[in-house]
Order: sequence, then structure tokens, then C-alpha cells
Amino acid sequence: MPRSHKILYILYILIWIAAAIQPKYPADWLLENILPVVLFPLVIWLDTRFHFTLPALILLLIFSSLHALGAHYTYAEVPGFEPLSKLFGFTRNNFDRVVHFLFGLLLFRPVFEIFVHFIHNVKVLLLVTFSVIASVSALYEILEWTAAVLFHPDLGIAFLGTQGDIWDAQKDMLAADIGAAINLSLFYPFYNRYTKEIYRG
Repeated sequence: MPRSHKILYILYILIWIAAAIQPKYPADWLLENILPVVLFPLVIWLDTRFHFTLPALILLLIFSSLHALGAHYTYAEVPGFEPLSKLFGFTRNNFDRVVHFLFGLLLFRPVFEIFVHFIHNVKVLLLVTFSVIASVSALYEILEWTAAVLFHPDLGIAFLGTQGDIWDAQKDMLAADIGAAINLSLFYPFYNRYTKEIYRG
């Protein structure tokens, strides 16, 4: 594994530890971190297996760090979004919506770099990548709800972070899909070239 990758993993661990110190709601923090703790070793294994590029890992680090921030404060109470909400007349803290959007925008490339080793046709590859992003986004909403019901039903809506919006889950999924679509549209030439280079080599 390249030294730069190890540095990024260590950096994430340090960020995660910092965010784990005195979280605003410990029970909520614990629930929010079940998936990161489970997925972190998987990401390292995928990196050793498929050799992520440095940009892909940086995108993963950015997203994971934002999730750590959201878990520390809870997504509904991350500071710094109040002025933005007042400016646009929002009645909710939109940090969670931004992170869902960035899920699609930032994680599209890492997911692409996994499936490029299995699918030769770039159009099919991009369709699969987009579908995985959309499916994982939907699955996360289901897992989030299930975790709240099974482990801490008393947290209820506070953990889910709906902030009074009955369509919160659907809007979060749409945000992720839009992020993925933007990434695909902007970087299609790169993905096309990268796929050809993989199979040419």
C-alpha cells in the first residue's frame, strides 16, 4: 500500500477520535458510528485489492470526515448552518442534505474504481456505479430507521434527523442521486479514458 494511502487512513483515524470526544448525544453518536467502524476495515481491504487512486481516497476521507462531524453534533444540530438557513428561509439545518448530496458526488469515483475491474463497457460501468450509489443511499435510510427502532427507539425522530419533514428520507436519496449524476456528467471523459487505460494495460 502506498505511503500516501497510509497517511490518509491515519488522518481519518485522528479525525474520528477527535469527533468521538464528548459528542453532543453519546447514544446517537454510537448509532451513527456503527457503519463507519464496520466499513473502515472493508475500505482498507478494497484498497489493497483494487488499488484506489489517491484522489479517490481523498474523496472518501472528505466524506467520512463530514460524517464524523455530523455524528459528533447530530446532523440536525451541526453549527454554522444557521446563517445559511436564515438567508434562504430554510426552517431546518441542511447539513444532512448537503452530506447526502456529497455522498453521491464524492463517492461516485471510489465506487467506479472498484467496478472498473469487472466491467469493460464504460456506459454499463457508469450505469452500475450510479445504481450502486442510489441503492446504497436507499439502503442507508432503511438501516438508519431499523437501527433507531431496534437499538434506541427512545431517540426516534432525533436520531433520524427528519426535522419535521415527512419526506426527509426521499429528499436525502434524491440529493445523493443528483450528486452522482453531476459527477458522472462532469467527469465522463475521465471515466471513459480511465476505463480504456485499465484494459489497454
